[in-house]
Order: sequence, then C-alpha cells, then structure tokens
Amino acid sequence: MSEVDVPSHFTMKGLAIALAGTAILTVMIFTLPDIIGLELTIAMMATLSVLMGMYVILITEIIHRTSLALVGALIIVIVLFSVGVLEPHDTVDFVIGSIDFNTIGLLLGMMLIVGVLGETGIFQYIGIKAAKASGGNIWKLLILLSVITAVGSAFLDNVTMVLLMVPVTISVAKILNIKPVFLILAEIFASNIGGATTLIGDPPNIMIGSAANISFIDFAWHMTPEIIITLAFSFLLFKMMFRKELKQKPENLDKLQQLNERDEIKDMVLLKKSAIILGAVIIMFMLHGMLHLEVAVIALGGAAVLLVVTGIQPFKALHHVEWPTLLFFSGLFVIVHGVEASGALEVLAHQAVNLTQGDLAASIFTIVFTSAFASAFVDNIPFTATMIPIIENISADPMFVNTLSQFDFNPLWYALAFGADLGGNGTLIGASANLVAVAVAEKFGVRIMFREFLIKGMPIMIATTVVASVAFYIRLLYFY
Repeated sequence: MSEVDVPSHFTMKGLAIALAGTAILTVMIFTLPDIIGLELTIAMMATLSVLMGMYVILITEIIHRTSLALVGALIIVIVLFSVGVLEPHDTVDFVIGSIDFNTIGLLLGMMLIVGVLGETGIFQYIGIKAAKASGGNIWKLLILLSVITAVGSAFLDNVTMVLLMVPVTISVAKILNIKPVFLILAEIFASNIGGATTLIGDPPNIMIGSAANISFIDFAWHMTPEIIITLAFSFLLFKMMFRKELKQKPENLDKLQQLNERDEIKDMVLLKKSAIILGAVIIMFMLHGMLHLEVAVIALGGAAVLLVVTGIQPFKALHHVEWPTLLFFSGLFVIVHGVEASGALEVLAHQAVNLTQGDLAASIFTIVFTSAFASAFVDNIPFTATMIPIIENISADPMFVNTLSQFDFNPLWYALAFGADLGGNGTLIGASANLVAVAVAEKFGVRIMFREFLIKGMPIMIATTVVASVAFYIRLLYFY
C-alpha cells in the first residue's frame, strides 16, 4: 500500500482540536516571553507560532505530514517577508538555501540502492534467517533485530539501516503472523542510539566533527562506551514498554523451519552487483573525510553506477523512492530555517546555556537536555547547525577556558552530540531515520501514528539521555 492509499483522518472534531491547540500555543508564545523576561521580536514569535502550530496539527494527524510541511513552508515564507525579515524577491533563494540537499541526496541515493537490492529477495532471506535464529521467541527476535540495526547504524548510518531493516522486519512478522509495529519502533530507537557512536552514524555527528575538527577515531572513543551502556539499558525499557506485544504467540513455526531461505533469492547476479556497490558505498562513507566527498555525492554516485551496471530502467528504480518523505524534509527545512532566520533558535539556546554560569557539569547537562528536547521537536540537523556557533562561543568564554584546559578535548561537543542524536527518539519528526522508517512501513501497509510514536519515544528519549549523560560525566570525572 502506498502513501496515497492511507485513509484520511480528517474530521471536524480533529480540525477543531488542532485549531484550538494552535490558538492556545500562539497566545502563549506572544505573552509568556514578556512574563519571564525573555526578549523576543515579533518575527521570532510569529515563526515559532507557525512551527509549534505545525506540531499540534501533526499530533492530531488530520492532514498528511507532507502536505502540512509544504503548507507550513509557504506560511513561514509569507510571515518572514510580512515582518520584514525577508524580501519577497529573495524568497526563491531563501527556499533553495534552506533545504539541506546533502541530506536529501543521501536519502535519495540510498533509497534507490536499497530499492534495487530489495528486488533480489535478500530482505526475505534475512527475514527467514532471523526468524529461525530466534526460534520463534519474540523477545529474542526483538533483541536480534535491534542489535543488528544499532551496530549497522554506527558503521553505515541510521537512515540507511532502517531502510534495510524495516522490510526485513515486516517480512519476519508476516511469517510469524505477529504485529510488526513494536519491532519497527525498537529498531528506530536502536538506530538513533547506535548512530550516535560514530561520525557517520547520524548527520549531526558529521556536522559536529567538521566544525570541531574531530577525527573518526576520537569521536568513536569518546562516544562508544556510553552508547553501549545506553543501548543495554534500552533493552530493559523495551522489555517493560512492549510487554503486551511480547506476549504474542507466533504461528507457523513448523512451516518456518521448513522454509529454505535460499529459495527467496530471485536474482543472484543482481544481488552480487548490488551488494558490491552497497559495500563500496559503505566504505566510502567511512572514508568520506579523507576523500573530501559529501555523503550525498557518494550515495547518488553509487545509485548511478548501480543503474548503469544492472541495466535497470531509471523509471522503474525511481518507484522505490519515498517522494513524500523527501518533500516533507524539504518543507521542514524551510520552516526551521525560517525560525532560525528570525533569531529565535539562537536566543532560546543562549538563554538555556547562560543559566549555567560557567559550571562545567551544569553546562554539559544543560546542553545535553536542551539539545535532546529541542531535537525531539525540531529536526536535529538544523538545530545542530544553530548550536555549533554557540558551543564555539561558550568554549572561548573566559569562564570556560580554564575548565576546558583540563582536558585534551572539548566535552561540550560530545554533550551536543549525545543530546542531538538521542533526542531524535522523542518524536516522529525528531530524526531522519524515524520518518524514513515510518514511510517505508506505510509502503508495506503498516502505519505508525504520530501519537503512538510520541507515547513510546518520549520516555525512551528521556531515560536514555539521562543514562548517557550521567555515564559521560562520570567518565569525565574519573578518567580524564
């Protein structure tokens, strides 16, 4: 089932709730800053109202997220030139400049590669192998799929891993006749946790590493221990959170053991070609810093080579692309960039950090949790871009210079990485991997609601952020 087949949830009651919620938030945004002594301009409050209003409507799900993001982008542009931040003749340049084409290109390229790979039947092969390895035990299956996703996200990237794993998961669920949503959610959470381990695991890490000149090895050294602890802790949360789903009784176990996974491979030649090119793309991702190539160039280049080598017609391969997801990202980038252009994100981030008064522990925890909660509601890529110059300014502040001189690295950068990466689990729109996974699931007829993701994701985000930040600070105290 494609996205166009998803039934509409538009109702007059839903519309009334969305409008009422948006109105209440708008009034709060225009009144609370004065009460608490926070100076926001009309442009800041207006753009924040658009952003928060979009989130309210997303929660009600009366409008598809892609349509909502595109309309929101239009409204934010109108607001910006209405308040004098943007000239009308500059709107096209503003929109084009807002979109992170590196992210869009990465997603497009990997969707093409994974889509072609999927035609070989490899997903069904892996699905049967995984189901057999679990012995029909749902808890073992969840752990197995989550670990594969987390480890793969560290050495590939979390977006690509969910592209690979969601079809596998749905295939396994169909074989065992169980509901796949909880398995997909566990994989999404694991992908964002595992992706925090390396520079290439999550887009914010690439941005941080580039700004702070952090090497691949150094980043992994300072992030991996905490992420391993956090991932192990997350399994305890999964056990409690999905206790009802884990009670499902799998079916067709005898039939499962009789299945020959090799029979699922439909085209061995195509599989070999696709696997070689995917492997080359992964290696180049790991070496992208040395090669001075953007990940989008690598992904699109790999897709182009795959199309030529396999002889697959482009129009056929393009059916694998989740165009609504790419359009959603484009609209979201414009909205968030509009808020950023008004100066609102910078003011809010500065306000949070200024509360620390130069204390390292307070600064680390403030940066981690500000980044986590902000990244849950504002895509972590533009938020990270906003925070990078702020971290640079904080690090140069006289209050911090002496404190930071105790270390041979700047712990504030890693605090930002922990917050931005783990915060992505808070809401459906918190990270690219979330949206891509949900879009792929919808294509296979499995729908994950915004509310459902929020109810499961927010507790996971808060708990794992606490564990990772505490573990990081303890390591700072006793090992550095």
